[in-house]
Amino acid sequence: MAVISNGTTLIDAGAISVPTGKMTLIKTLTASSSATLSFVDGASDVVLDDTYDEYVFKFINIHPATDSVDFTFNMSIDSGSNYNVTKTTTLFQAQHKEDDSKTELAYEAGQDLAQGTGFQNLSRQVGNENDENCSGTLQIFSPSSTVFVKHFIGKMNASVADPKSENFFSAGYGNTTSAVDAVQFKMSSGNIDSGVIKLYGIGG
Repeated sequence: MAVISNGTTLIDAGAISVPTGKMTLIKTLTASSSATLSFVDGASDVVLDDTYDEYVFKFINIHPATDSVDFTFNMSIDSGSNYNVTKTTTLFQAQHKEDDSKTELAYEAGQDLAQGTGFQNLSRQVGNENDENCSGTLQIFSPSSTVFVKHFIGKMNASVADPKSENFFSAGYGNTTSAVDAVQFKMSSGNIDSGVIKLYGIGG
């Protein structure tokens, strides 16, 4: 409850500043048999710099052209010339088959990167049937920092080829003190047949 002075709260009067965490839509990319979808700071109205301390990508109905493939991402420190930032990561998942024959919550050691430069899995074994896809979010913190490593958290859900629902939780950091100025998404094999990726900046 705000402090009231003569009928006006101190917050209303501007005496206290409270961050609102407002989400500002920066860019929307729509896949159409796309090999990759890339967000590069300064290109096509993309902002990925110190304007915001946190950026969020939202993935909506990402549908692969190839069956049972992984949805992945990587970062760049050279405006997208190379997507090969060194990363240390972790991933665990929960799953439930449609026929109720299997339920599981498991740490997936084989999906980790230990100072690896390859693409990190966000969602695995996504099916390509007409009703199968994956959706979720990726948060990246202070990508423009030239002091700290670049932390990220991914949360995805996928209808996979078994068929079953799988919920994926990934996290880690890009082990670089150079500014990350581009992020790219792709399937582990084949194209992104359809789907939408939205980039938001989180700020006051």
